[in-house]
Amino acid sequence: MKNFAKFLIFVVLLSAAVSLLYDQRIKRGELNPVSQRTPEKYTLASAPSVDSKDVASLEALNRERRVLVNSVIPSVVAIKTSKKIAVRRQGALDPFEFYFRNHRQPLRNPRDEAVVQNSLGSGVIVTDEGHIITNNHVVDQVDEIEVQLSDGRTKKARVVGADAQADLAVLKIDDPAVKPLKLADSDSVQAGDFVLAIGNPFGFEETVTDGIISSKGRPNRTDGFGDLLQTNAAINPGNSGGPLINLRGEIVGINTAIISRSGGSQGIGFAIPSNTVRNALESLLKQGRIIRGYLGIQARQPQPGHPNTDAEGVVVDDVVPGSPAAQAQLQKGDVIRKFNGRDVRSLPELRNLVSQVELNKNVELEVVRNGNPMKVTTAIKEQPIDYQATRIVPRQDQPQPQESPRSDEPDQSEGGLRSIHVSDLTPEMARQLDLPNGVRGVVVTNVDPDSGVADLQKGDVIEELNQQPVSSVVEYNKVVGSLDLNQTQVLSVCRHRARSFIVLRPR
Repeated sequence: MKNFAKFLIFVVLLSAAVSLLYDQRIKRGELNPVSQRTPEKYTLASAPSVDSKDVASLEALNRERRVLVNSVIPSVVAIKTSKKIAVRRQGALDPFEFYFRNHRQPLRNPRDEAVVQNSLGSGVIVTDEGHIITNNHVVDQVDEIEVQLSDGRTKKARVVGADAQADLAVLKIDDPAVKPLKLADSDSVQAGDFVLAIGNPFGFEETVTDGIISSKGRPNRTDGFGDLLQTNAAINPGNSGGPLINLRGEIVGINTAIISRSGGSQGIGFAIPSNTVRNALESLLKQGRIIRGYLGIQARQPQPGHPNTDAEGVVVDDVVPGSPAAQAQLQKGDVIRKFNGRDVRSLPELRNLVSQVELNKNVELEVVRNGNPMKVTTAIKEQPIDYQATRIVPRQDQPQPQESPRSDEPDQSEGGLRSIHVSDLTPEMARQLDLPNGVRGVVVTNVDPDSGVADLQKGDVIEELNQQPVSSVVEYNKVVGSLDLNQTQVLSVCRHRARSFIVLRPR
Protein backbone atom coordinates (compact mmCIF):
# COMPACT_ATOMS: atom_id res chain seq x y z
CA MET A 1 0.00 0.00 0.00
CA LYS A 2 2.87 2.33 0.83
CA ASN A 3 4.46 1.60 -2.55
CA PHE A 4 1.23 2.44 -4.33
CA ALA A 5 0.96 5.74 -2.45
CA LYS A 6 4.53 6.57 -3.41
CA PHE A 7 3.69 5.80 -7.07
CA LEU A 8 0.68 8.14 -6.98
CA ILE A 9 2.75 10.93 -5.42
CA PHE A 10 5.38 10.41 -8.17
CA VAL A 11 2.75 10.63 -10.91
CA VAL A 12 1.26 13.82 -9.44
CA LEU A 13 4.66 15.48 -9.13
CA LEU A 14 5.62 14.46 -12.68
CA SER A 15 2.34 15.84 -14.06
CA ALA A 16 2.84 19.10 -12.20
CA ALA A 17 6.37 19.42 -13.54
CA VAL A 18 5.25 18.80 -17.12
CA SER A 19 2.41 21.31 -16.77
CA LEU A 20 4.75 23.93 -15.33
CA LEU A 21 7.24 23.39 -18.14
CA TYR A 22 4.45 23.67 -20.75
CA ASP A 23 3.20 26.98 -19.23
CA GLN A 24 6.70 28.44 -19.23
CA ARG A 25 7.25 27.57 -22.92
CA ILE A 26 3.93 29.17 -23.82
CA LYS A 27 4.92 32.35 -21.99
CA ARG A 28 8.23 32.44 -23.86
CA GLY A 29 6.31 32.00 -27.17
CA GLU A 30 7.84 28.63 -27.95
CA LEU A 31 4.40 27.05 -28.13
CA ASN A 32 1.32 28.63 -29.69
CA PRO A 33 -1.95 26.71 -29.16
CA VAL A 34 -4.33 26.61 -32.13
CA SER A 35 -6.94 28.42 -30.06
CA GLN A 36 -4.52 31.31 -29.51
CA ARG A 37 -3.02 31.40 -33.04
CA THR A 38 -3.36 34.70 -34.88
CA PRO A 39 -5.22 34.09 -38.21
CA GLU A 40 -3.24 34.73 -41.41
CA LYS A 41 -4.55 37.52 -43.55
CA TYR A 42 -5.48 36.47 -47.13
CA THR A 43 -7.48 37.83 -50.04
CA LEU A 44 -8.69 35.63 -52.91
CA ALA A 45 -8.99 36.95 -56.45
CA SER A 46 -12.56 38.13 -56.98
CA ALA A 47 -12.56 38.58 -60.76
CA PRO A 48 -11.25 36.57 -63.71
CA SER A 49 -8.17 37.82 -65.49
CA VAL A 50 -10.01 37.91 -68.83
CA ASP A 51 -13.41 39.41 -69.46
CA SER A 52 -15.80 36.73 -70.77
CA LYS A 53 -16.90 39.15 -73.51
CA ASP A 54 -13.37 39.12 -74.88
CA VAL A 55 -13.35 35.32 -75.24
CA ALA A 56 -17.00 34.76 -76.09
CA SER A 57 -16.18 32.50 -79.02
CA LEU A 58 -13.89 30.35 -76.87
CA GLU A 59 -16.54 30.01 -74.19
CA ALA A 60 -19.07 29.04 -76.85
CA LEU A 61 -16.59 26.46 -78.16
CA ASN A 62 -16.17 25.12 -74.64
CA ARG A 63 -19.93 24.73 -74.20
CA GLU A 64 -20.28 23.05 -77.58
CA ARG A 65 -17.42 20.69 -76.80
CA ARG A 66 -19.20 19.67 -73.58
CA VAL A 67 -22.40 19.00 -75.54
CA LEU A 68 -20.46 16.88 -78.03
CA VAL A 69 -18.68 14.82 -75.38
CA ASN A 70 -21.80 14.30 -73.26
CA SER A 71 -23.74 13.12 -76.31
CA VAL A 72 -21.27 10.40 -77.31
CA ILE A 73 -19.95 9.13 -73.95
CA PRO A 74 -23.01 6.88 -73.29
CA SER A 75 -22.25 4.96 -76.51
CA VAL A 76 -18.61 4.19 -75.67
CA VAL A 77 -17.88 1.11 -73.55
CA ALA A 78 -14.92 -0.33 -71.71
CA ILE A 79 -14.13 -3.91 -72.63
CA LYS A 80 -12.59 -6.19 -70.02
CA THR A 81 -11.46 -9.66 -71.07
CA SER A 82 -10.01 -12.60 -69.22
CA LYS A 83 -8.51 -15.92 -70.19
CA LYS A 84 -6.97 -18.83 -68.37
CA ILE A 85 -3.51 -19.95 -69.31
CA ALA A 86 -1.54 -22.93 -68.06
CA VAL A 87 1.70 -21.98 -66.37
CA ARG A 88 4.24 -24.65 -65.55
CA ARG A 89 5.62 -24.27 -62.06
CA GLN A 90 8.56 -26.00 -60.45
CA GLY A 91 8.05 -27.95 -57.24
CA ALA A 92 7.03 -31.32 -55.91
CA LEU A 93 3.51 -32.69 -55.52
CA ASP A 94 1.85 -31.64 -52.25
CA PRO A 95 1.65 -34.86 -50.16
CA PHE A 96 -1.49 -33.61 -48.39
CA GLU A 97 -3.21 -33.32 -51.77
CA PHE A 98 -2.16 -36.88 -52.60
CA TYR A 99 -3.52 -38.46 -49.41
CA PHE A 100 -6.46 -36.22 -48.52
CA ARG A 101 -7.76 -34.94 -51.87
CA ASN A 102 -11.20 -35.78 -53.24
CA HIS A 103 -10.44 -38.92 -55.23
CA ARG A 104 -13.25 -38.12 -57.64
CA GLN A 105 -11.08 -35.26 -58.89
CA PRO A 106 -8.04 -36.01 -61.08
CA LEU A 107 -4.61 -35.51 -59.57
CA ARG A 108 -3.09 -32.23 -60.77
CA ASN A 109 0.16 -32.11 -62.65
CA PRO A 110 2.57 -30.67 -60.06
CA ARG A 111 3.91 -28.22 -62.64
CA ASP A 112 0.61 -27.05 -64.16
CA GLU A 113 -1.25 -24.08 -62.73
CA ALA A 114 -4.11 -22.07 -64.21
CA VAL A 115 -3.52 -18.33 -64.21
CA VAL A 116 -6.18 -15.81 -65.24
CA GLN A 117 -4.95 -12.93 -67.37
CA ASN A 118 -6.99 -9.76 -67.70
CA SER A 119 -6.83 -7.22 -70.54
CA LEU A 120 -8.50 -3.92 -71.31
CA GLY A 121 -9.89 -2.39 -74.46
CA SER A 122 -12.62 -0.12 -75.78
CA GLY A 123 -15.65 -0.39 -78.00
CA VAL A 124 -18.58 1.61 -79.34
CA ILE A 125 -22.27 0.71 -79.70
CA VAL A 126 -23.40 0.95 -83.34
CA THR A 127 -26.90 -0.64 -83.48
CA ASP A 128 -30.17 -0.40 -81.56
CA GLU A 129 -29.86 -4.14 -80.91
CA GLY A 130 -26.67 -3.74 -78.87
CA HIS A 131 -23.95 -4.58 -81.38
CA ILE A 132 -20.54 -3.21 -80.46
CA ILE A 133 -17.56 -2.62 -82.73
CA THR A 134 -14.05 -3.16 -81.35
CA ASN A 135 -10.67 -4.47 -82.52
CA ASN A 136 -10.17 -8.16 -83.12
CA HIS A 137 -6.95 -8.11 -81.10
CA VAL A 138 -8.92 -6.90 -78.05
CA VAL A 139 -11.12 -10.03 -77.90
CA ASP A 140 -9.02 -12.62 -79.73
CA GLN A 141 -8.44 -15.92 -77.88
CA VAL A 142 -10.18 -14.91 -74.65
CA ASP A 143 -12.48 -16.94 -72.40
CA GLU A 144 -14.76 -14.21 -71.11
CA ILE A 145 -15.77 -10.72 -72.29
CA GLU A 146 -17.38 -8.14 -70.04
CA VAL A 147 -18.58 -4.75 -71.20
CA GLN A 148 -18.86 -1.81 -68.82
CA LEU A 149 -21.33 0.89 -69.82
CA SER A 150 -20.91 4.58 -69.04
CA ASP A 151 -23.40 4.36 -66.14
CA GLY A 152 -21.22 1.74 -64.45
CA ARG A 153 -23.36 -1.30 -65.30
CA THR A 154 -21.58 -4.38 -66.63
CA LYS A 155 -22.86 -6.80 -69.23
CA LYS A 156 -21.61 -10.13 -70.51
CA ALA A 157 -20.83 -9.93 -74.22
CA ARG A 158 -20.54 -12.54 -76.94
CA VAL A 159 -18.59 -12.39 -80.20
CA VAL A 160 -20.87 -12.27 -83.25
CA GLY A 161 -18.02 -12.20 -85.76
CA ALA A 162 -14.38 -11.21 -86.05
CA ASP A 163 -11.70 -10.76 -88.69
CA ALA A 164 -7.98 -10.69 -87.91
CA GLN A 165 -7.00 -9.15 -91.25
CA ALA A 166 -9.28 -6.14 -90.78
CA ASP A 167 -8.61 -6.19 -87.00
CA LEU A 168 -12.33 -5.76 -86.35
CA ALA A 169 -14.77 -7.68 -84.18
CA VAL A 170 -18.51 -7.37 -83.51
CA LEU A 171 -19.81 -8.04 -79.99
CA LYS A 172 -23.42 -8.23 -78.76
CA ILE A 173 -24.94 -7.30 -75.41
CA ASP A 174 -28.56 -7.56 -74.35
CA ASP A 175 -29.74 -4.11 -73.29
CA PRO A 176 -32.79 -2.40 -74.83
CA ALA A 177 -31.67 1.04 -73.62
CA VAL A 178 -28.43 1.29 -75.60
CA LYS A 179 -27.64 4.43 -77.58
CA PRO A 180 -25.81 3.72 -80.86
CA LEU A 181 -23.61 6.17 -82.74
CA LYS A 182 -23.82 6.71 -86.49
CA LEU A 183 -21.00 5.65 -88.80
CA ALA A 184 -19.93 8.66 -90.87
CA ASP A 185 -18.75 8.72 -94.47
CA SER A 186 -14.97 8.51 -94.02
CA ASP A 187 -14.42 9.37 -97.70
CA SER A 188 -15.42 12.94 -96.83
CA VAL A 189 -12.89 13.20 -93.99
CA GLN A 190 -9.96 15.51 -94.69
CA ALA A 191 -6.64 16.26 -93.00
CA GLY A 192 -7.16 19.02 -90.45
CA ASP A 193 -10.65 17.91 -89.39
CA PHE A 194 -11.25 18.11 -85.63
CA VAL A 195 -11.72 14.71 -83.92
CA LEU A 196 -12.11 13.20 -80.46
CA ALA A 197 -10.70 9.83 -79.39
CA ILE A 198 -12.67 8.18 -76.59
CA GLY A 199 -11.78 4.99 -74.78
CA ASN A 200 -10.38 3.13 -71.81
CA PRO A 201 -6.60 3.78 -71.76
CA PHE A 202 -4.81 2.00 -68.91
CA GLY A 203 -8.22 1.28 -67.35
CA PHE A 204 -9.32 4.94 -67.11
CA GLU A 205 -12.83 4.67 -68.55
CA GLU A 206 -14.40 7.45 -70.61
CA THR A 207 -11.10 9.18 -71.31
CA VAL A 208 -11.49 11.87 -73.98
CA THR A 209 -8.57 13.25 -76.00
CA ASP A 210 -8.79 15.63 -78.91
CA GLY A 211 -6.80 16.40 -82.02
CA ILE A 212 -7.14 16.49 -85.78
CA ILE A 213 -6.91 14.14 -88.72
CA SER A 214 -3.18 14.33 -89.36
CA SER A 215 -3.18 12.51 -92.69
CA LYS A 216 -5.34 10.36 -94.90
CA GLY A 217 -4.64 7.98 -97.76
CA ARG A 218 -0.92 8.33 -98.39
CA PRO A 219 -0.60 7.14 -102.01
CA ASN A 220 3.08 6.19 -101.83
CA ARG A 221 2.77 3.76 -98.92
CA THR A 222 2.60 0.08 -99.77
CA ASP A 223 1.89 -1.04 -96.17
CA GLY A 224 -1.49 -1.01 -94.44
CA PHE A 225 -0.99 2.43 -92.92
CA GLY A 226 -1.89 4.01 -96.25
CA ASP A 227 -5.46 2.73 -95.72
CA LEU A 228 -5.83 4.18 -92.21
CA LEU A 229 -6.68 7.61 -90.83
CA GLN A 230 -3.80 9.18 -88.92
CA THR A 231 -4.54 11.37 -85.90
CA ASN A 232 -2.60 13.23 -83.24
CA ALA A 233 -5.34 12.68 -80.64
CA ALA A 234 -3.66 10.78 -77.80
CA ILE A 235 -4.17 7.01 -78.17
CA ASN A 236 -2.71 4.70 -75.53
CA PRO A 237 -2.95 0.99 -74.61
CA GLY A 238 -6.60 0.38 -73.79
CA ASN A 239 -7.87 2.82 -76.44
CA SER A 240 -7.92 0.02 -79.02
CA GLY A 241 -11.40 -0.46 -80.42
CA GLY A 242 -12.67 2.93 -79.28
CA PRO A 243 -14.16 5.46 -81.68
CA LEU A 244 -12.69 8.50 -83.39
CA ILE A 245 -15.51 11.07 -83.39
CA ASN A 246 -16.19 14.06 -85.64
CA LEU A 247 -17.91 17.35 -84.74
CA ARG A 248 -21.36 15.84 -85.35
CA GLY A 249 -20.82 13.00 -82.90
CA GLU A 250 -20.39 10.45 -85.70
CA ILE A 251 -17.80 7.70 -85.90
CA VAL A 252 -15.16 8.42 -88.53
CA GLY A 253 -12.81 5.63 -87.44
CA ILE A 254 -12.01 2.86 -84.95
CA ASN A 255 -8.71 3.38 -83.15
CA THR A 256 -6.38 0.47 -83.83
CA ALA A 257 -2.64 1.25 -83.63
CA ILE A 258 0.07 3.73 -82.69
CA ILE A 259 3.65 4.32 -83.76
CA SER A 260 5.67 4.76 -80.59
CA ARG A 261 9.14 4.23 -79.20
CA SER A 262 7.89 4.40 -75.61
CA GLY A 263 4.78 2.21 -75.85
CA GLY A 264 2.55 5.24 -75.15
CA SER A 265 1.15 8.02 -77.27
CA GLN A 266 3.66 10.10 -79.19
CA GLY A 267 1.12 11.83 -81.40
CA ILE A 268 0.99 9.25 -84.20
CA GLY A 269 -2.15 7.16 -83.96
CA PHE A 270 -4.18 5.30 -86.58
CA ALA A 271 -7.86 4.46 -86.99
CA ILE A 272 -9.72 2.15 -89.36
CA PRO A 273 -11.95 4.34 -91.60
CA SER A 274 -15.67 4.15 -90.86
CA ASN A 275 -16.55 3.07 -94.40
CA THR A 276 -14.29 0.04 -93.97
CA VAL A 277 -15.91 -0.58 -90.59
CA ARG A 278 -19.43 -0.38 -92.06
CA ASN A 279 -18.64 -2.89 -94.81
CA ALA A 280 -17.05 -5.27 -92.31
CA LEU A 281 -19.94 -4.87 -89.85
CA GLU A 282 -22.62 -5.65 -92.41
CA SER A 283 -20.65 -8.60 -93.76
CA LEU A 284 -20.06 -10.06 -90.28
CA LEU A 285 -23.71 -9.63 -89.27
CA LYS A 286 -25.12 -11.07 -92.49
CA GLN A 287 -22.55 -13.73 -93.36
CA GLY A 288 -20.64 -14.32 -90.13
CA ARG A 289 -17.42 -13.42 -91.95
CA ILE A 290 -16.05 -10.64 -94.11
CA ILE A 291 -16.64 -11.23 -97.81
CA ARG A 292 -13.77 -9.66 -99.75
CA GLY A 293 -13.66 -9.04 -103.43
CA TYR A 294 -10.28 -9.18 -105.12
CA LEU A 295 -8.74 -8.31 -108.46
CA GLY A 296 -5.75 -10.62 -108.25
CA ILE A 297 -2.72 -8.45 -108.94
CA GLN A 298 0.50 -7.45 -107.29
CA ALA A 299 0.96 -3.74 -107.94
CA ARG A 300 2.93 -0.62 -107.03
CA GLN A 301 3.07 3.09 -107.72
CA PRO A 302 4.61 4.24 -111.05
CA GLN A 303 8.37 4.81 -110.78
CA PRO A 304 10.48 7.32 -112.74
CA GLY A 305 11.59 5.77 -116.01
CA HIS A 306 8.48 3.64 -116.40
CA PRO A 307 7.10 3.92 -119.95
CA ASN A 308 3.75 5.05 -118.51
CA THR A 309 5.17 7.26 -115.76
CA ASP A 310 3.16 10.24 -116.94
CA ALA A 311 -0.07 8.40 -116.12
CA GLU A 312 -1.66 8.35 -112.70
CA GLY A 313 -2.60 4.96 -111.30
CA VAL A 314 -0.89 1.78 -110.19
CA VAL A 315 1.50 -0.45 -112.12
CA VAL A 316 0.72 -4.15 -112.42
CA ASP A 317 3.76 -6.18 -111.31
CA ASP A 318 2.18 -9.61 -111.48
CA VAL A 319 -1.18 -11.27 -112.23
CA VAL A 320 -2.53 -14.19 -110.17
CA PRO A 321 -3.56 -17.07 -112.49
CA GLY A 322 -7.33 -17.63 -112.62
CA SER A 323 -8.08 -14.29 -110.96
CA PRO A 324 -10.41 -11.56 -112.28
CA ALA A 325 -7.31 -9.69 -113.46
CA ALA A 326 -6.25 -12.74 -115.46
CA GLN A 327 -9.73 -12.99 -117.00
CA ALA A 328 -9.43 -9.33 -118.01
CA GLN A 329 -6.09 -10.24 -119.62
CA LEU A 330 -4.18 -7.66 -117.63
CA GLN A 331 -0.42 -7.87 -118.15
CA LYS A 332 2.67 -6.99 -116.20
CA GLY A 333 3.50 -3.31 -116.82
CA ASP A 334 -0.10 -2.22 -117.36
CA VAL A 335 -1.07 0.96 -115.49
CA ILE A 336 -4.60 0.95 -114.08
CA ARG A 337 -5.90 4.52 -114.24
CA LYS A 338 -9.62 4.08 -113.60
CA PHE A 339 -11.76 1.44 -111.91
CA ASN A 340 -15.45 1.44 -112.80
CA GLY A 341 -15.25 5.09 -113.82
CA ARG A 342 -13.43 6.29 -110.71
CA ASP A 343 -9.86 7.59 -110.76
CA VAL A 344 -7.19 5.35 -109.25
CA ARG A 345 -4.43 7.37 -107.61
CA SER A 346 -2.90 4.78 -105.28
CA LEU A 347 -2.83 1.10 -104.48
CA PRO A 348 -4.81 1.51 -101.23
CA GLU A 349 -7.46 3.43 -103.17
CA LEU A 350 -7.70 0.62 -105.73
CA ARG A 351 -8.08 -1.97 -102.95
CA ASN A 352 -10.89 0.06 -101.39
CA LEU A 353 -12.69 0.42 -104.74
CA VAL A 354 -12.46 -3.33 -105.34
CA SER A 355 -13.74 -4.14 -101.85
CA GLN A 356 -16.84 -1.98 -102.35
CA VAL A 357 -17.96 -3.69 -105.56
CA GLU A 358 -20.77 -6.23 -105.51
CA LEU A 359 -19.40 -9.71 -106.16
CA ASN A 360 -19.78 -11.24 -109.64
CA LYS A 361 -20.68 -7.83 -111.06
CA ASN A 362 -18.86 -6.71 -114.19
CA VAL A 363 -16.59 -3.69 -113.82
CA GLU A 364 -14.64 -1.70 -116.39
CA LEU A 365 -10.96 -0.86 -116.00
CA GLU A 366 -9.15 1.83 -117.94
CA VAL A 367 -5.49 0.93 -118.37
CA VAL A 368 -2.45 2.20 -120.25
CA ARG A 369 -0.37 -0.45 -122.01
CA ASN A 370 2.84 0.61 -123.74
CA GLY A 371 1.55 4.17 -123.87
CA ASN A 372 -1.79 3.22 -125.40
CA PRO A 373 -5.06 3.64 -123.44
CA MET A 374 -7.48 0.73 -123.47
CA LYS A 375 -10.48 -0.63 -121.59
CA VAL A 376 -11.02 -4.13 -120.21
CA THR A 377 -13.93 -5.75 -118.37
CA THR A 378 -14.04 -8.40 -115.66
CA ALA A 379 -16.22 -9.64 -112.80
CA ILE A 380 -14.93 -9.21 -109.24
CA LYS A 381 -14.83 -12.54 -107.39
CA GLU A 382 -14.60 -13.41 -103.70
CA GLN A 383 -11.04 -13.49 -102.44
CA PRO A 384 -9.79 -17.08 -101.96
CA ILE A 385 -9.01 -18.17 -98.41
CA ASP A 386 -5.33 -18.75 -99.23
CA TYR A 387 -4.96 -15.49 -101.18
CA GLN A 388 -2.72 -13.86 -98.57
CA ALA A 389 -0.13 -16.57 -99.14
CA THR A 390 -0.49 -17.06 -102.89
CA ARG A 391 -0.31 -13.35 -103.72
CA ILE A 392 3.28 -13.04 -102.44
CA VAL A 393 5.23 -13.26 -105.68
CA PRO A 394 8.95 -12.30 -105.59
CA ARG A 395 9.69 -9.35 -107.82
CA GLN A 396 11.99 -10.20 -110.69
CA ASP A 397 14.11 -7.10 -110.18
CA GLN A 398 14.89 -8.10 -106.60
CA PRO A 399 17.53 -10.70 -105.61
CA GLN A 400 16.03 -13.96 -104.41
CA PRO A 401 16.67 -14.91 -100.78
CA GLN A 402 19.60 -17.24 -100.46
CA GLU A 403 19.88 -20.24 -98.22
CA SER A 404 22.08 -19.59 -95.23
CA PRO A 405 23.50 -21.90 -92.59
CA ARG A 406 21.18 -20.29 -90.04
CA SER A 407 17.85 -22.14 -90.30
CA ASP A 408 16.90 -21.10 -93.86
CA GLU A 409 17.40 -17.39 -93.11
CA PRO A 410 18.10 -14.98 -95.98
CA ASP A 411 21.44 -13.35 -96.52
CA GLN A 412 21.31 -10.53 -94.00
CA SER A 413 24.44 -8.58 -94.67
CA GLU A 414 22.80 -5.52 -96.24
CA GLY A 415 21.32 -3.88 -93.12
CA GLY A 416 17.61 -3.25 -92.47
CA LEU A 417 15.57 -6.40 -93.00
CA ARG A 418 18.67 -8.29 -94.07
CA SER A 419 20.21 -7.68 -90.66
CA ILE A 420 17.39 -9.44 -88.81
CA HIS A 421 17.93 -13.15 -88.07
CA VAL A 422 14.81 -15.18 -87.39
CA SER A 423 13.71 -18.72 -86.60
CA ASP A 424 10.38 -20.57 -86.51
CA LEU A 425 8.19 -20.04 -83.44
CA THR A 426 7.57 -23.26 -81.53
CA PRO A 427 4.95 -23.81 -78.78
CA GLU A 428 7.73 -24.17 -76.20
CA MET A 429 9.31 -20.87 -77.29
CA ALA A 430 5.88 -19.19 -77.11
CA ARG A 431 5.55 -20.29 -73.48
CA GLN A 432 9.06 -19.14 -72.61
CA LEU A 433 8.42 -15.74 -74.22
CA ASP A 434 5.06 -15.41 -72.41
CA LEU A 435 3.17 -14.78 -75.65
CA PRO A 436 -0.63 -14.53 -75.96
CA ASN A 437 -2.48 -17.53 -77.35
CA GLY A 438 -2.73 -17.68 -81.11
CA VAL A 439 0.41 -15.65 -81.91
CA ARG A 440 1.86 -16.70 -85.27
CA GLY A 441 5.14 -15.40 -86.63
CA VAL A 442 8.91 -15.76 -86.57
CA VAL A 443 11.17 -15.16 -83.59
CA VAL A 444 14.03 -12.68 -83.78
CA THR A 445 17.16 -14.61 -82.77
CA ASN A 446 19.66 -11.84 -83.44
CA VAL A 447 20.01 -8.36 -84.94
CA ASP A 448 23.33 -7.45 -86.51
CA PRO A 449 25.17 -4.60 -84.74
CA ASP A 450 25.17 -1.19 -86.42
CA SER A 451 22.18 -2.22 -88.52
CA GLY A 452 19.96 0.70 -87.55
CA VAL A 453 17.28 -1.66 -86.18
CA ALA A 454 17.75 -0.76 -82.52
CA ASP A 455 14.00 -0.92 -81.73
CA LEU A 456 13.90 -4.66 -82.49
CA GLN A 457 15.08 -7.04 -79.77
CA LYS A 458 16.01 -10.69 -79.49
CA GLY A 459 12.84 -12.60 -78.59
CA ASP A 460 10.48 -10.29 -80.47
CA VAL A 461 7.97 -12.09 -82.70
CA ILE A 462 7.41 -10.61 -86.15
CA GLU A 463 3.78 -11.37 -87.02
CA GLU A 464 3.42 -9.31 -90.20
CA LEU A 465 5.69 -7.51 -92.61
CA ASN A 466 3.91 -4.70 -94.47
CA GLN A 467 0.62 -6.35 -93.43
CA GLN A 468 1.64 -9.66 -94.97
CA PRO A 469 1.45 -12.48 -92.38
CA VAL A 470 4.68 -14.43 -91.82
CA SER A 471 4.01 -17.60 -89.84
CA SER A 472 7.27 -19.35 -90.76
CA VAL A 473 10.82 -18.60 -91.85
CA VAL A 474 9.96 -19.76 -95.37
CA GLU A 475 7.10 -17.22 -95.61
CA TYR A 476 9.32 -14.53 -94.09
CA ASN A 477 11.95 -15.16 -96.76
CA LYS A 478 9.36 -14.99 -99.53
CA VAL A 479 7.98 -11.68 -98.28
CA VAL A 480 11.45 -10.17 -97.88
CA GLY A 481 12.30 -11.30 -101.39
CA SER A 482 9.19 -9.61 -102.78
CA LEU A 483 9.91 -6.20 -101.24
CA ASP A 484 11.80 -3.19 -102.48
CA LEU A 485 14.36 -2.85 -99.70
CA ASN A 486 14.95 0.77 -100.65
CA GLN A 487 11.46 1.58 -99.36
CA THR A 488 10.18 1.98 -95.79
CA GLN A 489 8.98 -1.28 -94.22
CA VAL A 490 6.61 -1.75 -91.27
CA LEU A 491 6.88 -4.73 -88.93
CA SER A 492 4.00 -5.85 -86.71
CA VAL A 493 5.75 -7.12 -83.58
CA CYS A 494 4.60 -8.96 -80.45
CA ARG A 495 6.88 -8.54 -77.42
CA HIS A 496 5.67 -10.65 -74.50
CA ARG A 497 2.02 -9.51 -74.28
CA ALA A 498 2.32 -6.13 -75.98
CA ARG A 499 1.89 -5.51 -79.69
CA SER A 500 3.39 -2.59 -81.57
CA PHE A 501 4.66 -1.50 -84.98
CA ILE A 502 8.30 -0.90 -85.85
CA VAL A 503 9.16 1.23 -88.87
CA LEU A 504 12.35 0.39 -90.79
CA ARG A 505 13.58 3.13 -93.07
CA PRO A 506 16.27 2.62 -95.73
CA ARG A 507 19.72 3.75 -94.62
